[in-house]
Amino acid sequence: MVHNQQPIEILRLLAARLERLSVDSHWARRAAGLRGDILSILQESDDGTPIEADRLAPLVAHAFEILNHAAHDIPDSENHKKGANP
Repeated sequence: MVHNQQPIEILRLLAARLERLSVDSHWARRAAGLRGDILSILQESDDGTPIEADRLAPLVAHAFEILNHAAHDIPDSENHKKGANP
């Protein structure tokens, strides 16, 4: 069971970041289901339901993985300005 709010706050942050992925991104489509799972857990927490800590770790890890991949797909603005290929 989660005894402090830090993991829940991390999930809130990750849900917000996943929501901001460009809809054109391959990763945004993959993130949609994960974000739904995160929002379900956040709703449970907000309703006062105790959340088992082992439910959170895979969601956090997967969210960071998707965000990392999505970040690598963003063109480097410096190279883009110079006309260089990414």
